[in-house]
Amino acid sequence: MVQKVLTDREILIDQLLEKFNVDELAPLLRSHEKWLKKNPEATNAQWSQAMVLESLSHLDEDEPYWTFVAAHIYLAQVYSELASSRNCSSREVYKDFNRHLNDLSDKGLYDISLLQAYTKEEIKVLGEILEPERDRLFTYIGLKTLMDRYVAKNYDHSPAELPQERWLIIAMTLMQNEKSNRLEKVKEAYWAMSNLYMTVATPTLSNAGKPHGQLSSCFIDTVDDSLQGIYDSNTDVATLSKYGGGIGIYMGKVRSRGSSIRGFKGASSGVLPWIKQLNNTAVSVDQLGQRQGAIAVYLDVWHKDILPFLDLKLNNGDERLRAHDIFTGVCLPDIFMEKVEAREEWTLFDPHEVRSIMGYSLEDFYDETRGGGSFREKYQACVADERLSKEIVPAIDIMKRIMRSQLETGVPFMFYRDEVNRMNTNKHEGMIYSSNLCTEIFQNMSATQFESITLEDDVIVTRRKPGDFVVCNLSSINLGKAVPAGVLERLIEIQVRMLDNVIDLNMIPVPQAERTNARYRGIGLGTFGWHHLLALKGIRWESDEAVKFADELYEEIAYFTVRASMNLSREKGPYPLFKGSEFHTGEYFANRGYSSMKWRELRLDIAMNGMRNGYLMAIAPNSSTSILAGSTASIDPIFQKSYSEEKKDYKIPVTVPDLNQETTWFYKSAYFINQHWTLKQNAARQRHIDQGVSLNLYVQNTIKAKELLDLHLDAWASGLKTTYYVRSTSVEMMECESCSS
Repeated sequence: MVQKVLTDREILIDQLLEKFNVDELAPLLRSHEKWLKKNPEATNAQWSQAMVLESLSHLDEDEPYWTFVAAHIYLAQVYSELASSRNCSSREVYKDFNRHLNDLSDKGLYDISLLQAYTKEEIKVLGEILEPERDRLFTYIGLKTLMDRYVAKNYDHSPAELPQERWLIIAMTLMQNEKSNRLEKVKEAYWAMSNLYMTVATPTLSNAGKPHGQLSSCFIDTVDDSLQGIYDSNTDVATLSKYGGGIGIYMGKVRSRGSSIRGFKGASSGVLPWIKQLNNTAVSVDQLGQRQGAIAVYLDVWHKDILPFLDLKLNNGDERLRAHDIFTGVCLPDIFMEKVEAREEWTLFDPHEVRSIMGYSLEDFYDETRGGGSFREKYQACVADERLSKEIVPAIDIMKRIMRSQLETGVPFMFYRDEVNRMNTNKHEGMIYSSNLCTEIFQNMSATQFESITLEDDVIVTRRKPGDFVVCNLSSINLGKAVPAGVLERLIEIQVRMLDNVIDLNMIPVPQAERTNARYRGIGLGTFGWHHLLALKGIRWESDEAVKFADELYEEIAYFTVRASMNLSREKGPYPLFKGSEFHTGEYFANRGYSSMKWRELRLDIAMNGMRNGYLMAIAPNSSTSILAGSTASIDPIFQKSYSEEKKDYKIPVTVPDLNQETTWFYKSAYFINQHWTLKQNAARQRHIDQGVSLNLYVQNTIKAKELLDLHLDAWASGLKTTYYVRSTSVEMMECESCSS
């Protein structure tokens, strides 16, 4: 037994020497010999773990290749463990995919639908496209992330699936209902994922092909101003959280503290008690036992409860007025930002009173143009009407409360509602009140309204009028790999198809969310690896060249994405609400200044063929999946060139991707970057993205209030739709797992 284990180790050392030279591996080889002398009876797993730790101990900015040495050793351990359970050698673990698929289906680890959807002949063909060599593309932290968190597990939590099998199972799941050239589409999807040119969102990565869990990332609900509506919404939120969804909730329609209830003045306790209830839901209904639920609550800056709302996450004050486990977002109209800039007064209202007296809901309007429009007209009418009770405060005082909370807790997120709705491609069908948990999804929203409960044939029947309950389906391009490889056009064509298929495959346990998903067929194609790509191209973050590159690259991505959705529409039909949309009228192209010949030709194609998807692009945070794919997160700058990735059970040294003598000069820490350059990049990028960007602001904890205010004013004036966390050097924030794609 000892001799066999030693042989396996020697094979692994030979493989390492094929990839790395002797001088590079010298410390590991010396350690290998010493360790074997001290531990001659050790198992392969014990040796592997020791060598992984030895490899990682050498990992730093000068020798980043050690992450691949560690990954190679860890992969050998994974192969050895799976070989044992599959009764084969380590070199044969990938050989019998058909048997693997049947075994895991019999165990209940895979959904039986894959065996029903594909014939034995098709499964045999697909098993032959597996490329084990692509396992070598992973860094150590990337491979460990995949094996620890995403592959199918046995009931004892040991891995039952290999990396390439996970990619193929996802591809088979997403393409199972394709009618023509299905195997070619499976192969294309496998090609895209296995080369790490893209990643699917965490729920899809985790759940595709498995018998439990859904595939969508995030959801957004609008809470109706009624007791039944509030409790129904909480139930829907709990149901989605149970299945792993992150939730955004708009509370702006709910009456404020001191409002009337059925004519009794001062009876309402406002939004805070209901938000605390959502906080308890987030804690008590965890996401598949992996982590607690994640909920962001949005409120309008003109709502009478806005000031206590802004203090919800502070670490001091009355704990009865705190909700530490939810995230907050504030909805800001242009006129408020103008009044902040001019140091003018701002008026707060009760939305219920506005509806009752004025006959309209203030939140249902927005300024159609910069500096003018229906929202400010309605707002000024409310200010002038003496029948309404009001609170008047300096606008700058509210902004100070916002910034105080941001520097202490990282939130609230900033949602610039007028710009969002001006650029809404489907404004013919509705309104966007707020965003999702990670501030990148903007789709039409409306409250589901309770109608009746009746007893029919000894069955209790509840009737509700469905509103638009937003669903976001995400995946992201790995810019650091896909752009240098020159595969964007091919990649986006298959990626949009994969996203579109999620809509039909997903079983969402909230009917109004399923209805909205079908009506708009919204997707969110995003990107990560922006800083990685800049470093590879030798472009400094703080430069006009980076701004210009962002503009050009994201226009190209937008073009391929729009064209891919049009091609799908030609094949499968347009989304039900296409007629009257800005894709249909051509305003989508005019609003973005798309006047070149290729855009004009695409506009004509869309007029004839329609669009498959009502919403197309959104850039999510991508924290965990960018680690898996060996690149940098989202459109964010790096924290440091070398750092430690810490989770509950490990601390692993990591270096930024492709770090070498050429790229090192172009990797600059986020906290030392002038954030106004980040805003310039995103203003250029945002023009091409129909939804939004999870845009963090990175600041020193010594930042002055005026400097932070200038950043917010710059973001708004630049036409950005949202900003995400304000990440201060003294504040820790929870990463959004649901939206990571």
